[in-house]
Amino acid sequence: MISALLPRLVPRGYRPALADRRFRRLLPALAASDLGDGMSTVAVAWLAVELAPPGGAGPLIAAALVAYVLPGALGGVLLGRRLQPMPPQRLMRADALLRAVLLGCVPLGQVLGLLDPVVFVVLLAGSSLLHAWGGGARYALVARLVPAEHRLAANALLSTGAWVSTVIGPAVAGLLAGPLGPAGIIGLDALSFGLLALRAGRTEVPPQAPAPDGTRLRDGLRVLRARPELLGLTAVTWLFNLCYGPVEVALPLFVAEELRAGAGLLGAYWAVFGLGAAAGAVTAGALRRLPLRPVLLAIVAGHGAAMLAFGPHGPAVLSLAGFAVGGVVYGPYSALLSHLFQERTPQAWLTTVLALRGTVLLTAAPAGAALGGVLAGPLSPRQVLVGTGLAMLAVAAVAGPLLLRRGPSATGSPARHPGAGPLPTIE
Repeated sequence: MISALLPRLVPRGYRPALADRRFRRLLPALAASDLGDGMSTVAVAWLAVELAPPGGAGPLIAAALVAYVLPGALGGVLLGRRLQPMPPQRLMRADALLRAVLLGCVPLGQVLGLLDPVVFVVLLAGSSLLHAWGGGARYALVARLVPAEHRLAANALLSTGAWVSTVIGPAVAGLLAGPLGPAGIIGLDALSFGLLALRAGRTEVPPQAPAPDGTRLRDGLRVLRARPELLGLTAVTWLFNLCYGPVEVALPLFVAEELRAGAGLLGAYWAVFGLGAAAGAVTAGALRRLPLRPVLLAIVAGHGAAMLAFGPHGPAVLSLAGFAVGGVVYGPYSALLSHLFQERTPQAWLTTVLALRGTVLLTAAPAGAALGGVLAGPLSPRQVLVGTGLAMLAVAAVAGPLLLRRGPSATGSPARHPGAGPLPTIE
């Protein structure tokens, strides 16, 4: 029923992307899991604050965030040979099922009196083991179900759904933090992934021609090396995510220590960020015909400039407004970047290349979170937040001359030869 209403609820320009019934039915399940993750944005950090010993909140928040992401990079490398032949819908199901089971153990462990910082971090780590492949499978599945001319719209729908959930999720988490507690909220996240596993298991995709022999992560690297544009943007995105990592550590401390507030205000920060990002994601379709490399670099710089709003001492509304603007700027980034990868990677290599990209990028946020944990001692949360903005501006300034000198900037138009075949050369 929900899938039948979707074409009426989205803007007209995005409706052709919903023509495929399988994609239309999968989208609500993806949105549900995004909503669960939106709630966990608040719950994981706040549960770490509750479980931490006196004076240890910063390091435990960092450890929890690292555990929630970094094992996905290890799984991307160590399990690639076994997982690569699986169709994208089965990869999504495996990732969602693992997350549902292990995240569900968090509230269970608290009820049984077994949840301590070590158990909490171990459960988060296990839940993320397949995330590089599961995340890459989402966009690989879009490329299988949606015609090339509508893929950017489909990517934008995925991104918009994720950001809308980031608006609703933290707000809901703030409301439920009292009656359920953060562990109960993580249990709801587990339930959302259970729903995604059920829907992904029912999604049938026509078989694809066999991939070339030796399609592994190291072969995906050969594909990226043949396309310096994609390789360079992967490096920029890694640095962007690295700079962003300390935000997830410093923001809860900023709310708790400098603003003397609770989980409700933390949820408000993530909600306004998600609201801005959802609004920004809708603009991805309008941006597709612009030179995308300058657009992506401008997003990095613009988001960094917005983080400087945390600098002035004043009421929370000032930094809330800056965080919302940062969300608007960041909103279209994922859709535009995924569109470039879909259009410039042969179909038979797409899952592998996206999994490689996910594996690489998954290491950035944990490294940034670990850095945030280290910086939480000598620097104040406000200084860390402003420092991340300055670092993003520096990344854009340094990367600009390197990326933009590689010939004309690519737009969102499809590549001329997107089919499968031998390892591609630069087009």
